[in-house]
Amino acid sequence: MATKLESMDKNSIIGLLVIGALLVGYMLITAPSKEEKAEMKRKQDSIAQVEHQRDSLERVQRDIIAQQEDSISKATDSVPVISDTLSIEQKDSIESLALASKYGTFKDAATGTEEFLVIENEKMIITLTNRGGKVYSVELKDYKTYYQEPLILFVNDSASVFGLELMADGKPLITNDMYFVPTTDADTIKTDGKEVKASMRLEASKDKYIEFLYTVKPDEYMIDFDINIVGLKSEIDANPYVTLRWNSKIPGLERGRDWESNNTTIFMRMTDDEIEKLGETKAKDDFDSSGAIKWIAYKQQFFSSVLIAKNKLDNPTVSLTKIEDKESKYLKNFNSEFTFDLNDSDNQSQNFSFYFGPNKFSTLKQYDLKLEKVVPLGWGIFGWVNRFLIIPIFNWLGGFISNFGIIILLLTLIIKIILFPLTYKSSMSSAKMRVLKPQIDALSAKFPKGKEMEKQQATMALYKKAGASPMGGCLPMLIQFPILIAMFRFFPASIELRQQSFLWANDLSTYDAIVEWSGNIPLISSMYGNHISLFTLLMAISMLISTIMTSANQPQNNSMPGMKYMMYLMPVMMIFWFNKYSSGLSYYYFLANLITILQTWIIQKFIIDEKKVLAQMEAKKKTVKPKSKWQQRLEEAAKMQQQRAKK
Repeated sequence: MATKLESMDKNSIIGLLVIGALLVGYMLITAPSKEEKAEMKRKQDSIAQVEHQRDSLERVQRDIIAQQEDSISKATDSVPVISDTLSIEQKDSIESLALASKYGTFKDAATGTEEFLVIENEKMIITLTNRGGKVYSVELKDYKTYYQEPLILFVNDSASVFGLELMADGKPLITNDMYFVPTTDADTIKTDGKEVKASMRLEASKDKYIEFLYTVKPDEYMIDFDINIVGLKSEIDANPYVTLRWNSKIPGLERGRDWESNNTTIFMRMTDDEIEKLGETKAKDDFDSSGAIKWIAYKQQFFSSVLIAKNKLDNPTVSLTKIEDKESKYLKNFNSEFTFDLNDSDNQSQNFSFYFGPNKFSTLKQYDLKLEKVVPLGWGIFGWVNRFLIIPIFNWLGGFISNFGIIILLLTLIIKIILFPLTYKSSMSSAKMRVLKPQIDALSAKFPKGKEMEKQQATMALYKKAGASPMGGCLPMLIQFPILIAMFRFFPASIELRQQSFLWANDLSTYDAIVEWSGNIPLISSMYGNHISLFTLLMAISMLISTIMTSANQPQNNSMPGMKYMMYLMPVMMIFWFNKYSSGLSYYYFLANLITILQTWIIQKFIIDEKKVLAQMEAKKKTVKPKSKWQQRLEEAAKMQQQRAKK
């Protein structure tokens, strides 16, 4: 018995040792490399530093507020009429001490009067403000709002933020609230065919400052924006991380608040070249990453404000909030913040660019920064169809035709001509199925219930001999589907249609209203809208006629009776879906349906002779064709199944 116990103990010990050795080996194999450990430590240090900086900012702000409240309380208790007993010099001295306590070396920049500097080139008017040294507003000269007012992308009022947040001399410094000093005395600067620069400096002294340098080129939507930090190494050396914050309210510029809001969002290009996007239709959405971005775009329906980093911006935290107040002139609040680290130098720069301009595919693509991704042309094959087929044809037609209603008509004709072989093949397949229907019905009557397998084999054999296929009409239509979806994405995203009128539609980029009302009608106003779009009605009617013609020429499918009613219900649903959409899109589908109706009528009336088709199919049935190996295998499998059933 003792021997058995000793043997068991030895086996247990050996087993434990083996398991321990396996665990140690697994830990050694899966342990991160030195490079991976260093990268993990760097990320942890970065995150810790950012959190420490935020905590420091909040703590210092709380301390300052507490000190000010305590000072005010003491002053009130001890000297009730201090304001009446102090001279102007004494008041200024106390105020200066308070500013020095709060802002340190930047105390002189804490107060001032807001002034503006305007920079103008051929495409835009950029207004800078000394309060925060930031871009106050941007007006695009070649465009107007839907209501023909000056098109101003945004206004950085007191509720907006653009600037740096950092620690200087152990005190929180938020540049958005400080007063910069312009290095020019001019109120307005024009490019006049040459590059101009405008500098705003947040000065601690003449040789210690934070500079926002703007470089504007003639006839360009892109401007350079450099942040230069000069002579402040000792003041910010202990806090090398800087936060860049950008908060902005996005105004409505187009007709149709809901539609414009649903096309207004934030895009980001990450350093791995992936494009991230916040949800357009969500009331709130956010994005938080420990990665880095190359650019961030505050994208409106047809225009964008883009901040582009020449290097990168780390730890992006981005969010949007929809403004529910229907009376507000703003659609959404966009908020973002990032970090970047400063190098160990007394003079250093961070280089950026701003793009303020239209979401025009060709304009954005020329910068080779993937900015064209903000134009929603569709994913995968739908985007390819737009980029390589629709846009080239559209631009080619626009080169010599100014009326965009005519351009859409010609574009529709060209697409329909390209697709005509598929349309003809689909119609021919439907004709073959129609003339074969009596024979199919005869086969169905020949095989009683319980002989479905034999009936199916006989039907497929008939199709094969006659050269027909029940899927022959579906495949050509399926090939056309990517173009249908591509156009659905193309027209609402085309700035070329913006404010282009045709017939009764005064703007092909938005809905055409022949009747409008202001009151809210439950369900109707929310689902349909407070207007009636005539192009949408015409599209639905033409779609219904096309459906009736197509159904009349299709063999009846008794196995799916609900499909017929679904096809008739579709035009009614389209009225609700498309009433708020681009009238250019409804106009295109209306034209496409009209041409389809015309093509169907011509093909059935003059091209396809069903008697001739039947004669050709009967002649083909008499031609003996060798069976393929696949068909032979199917027949053998069917025979084996029948034999098993008999047994």
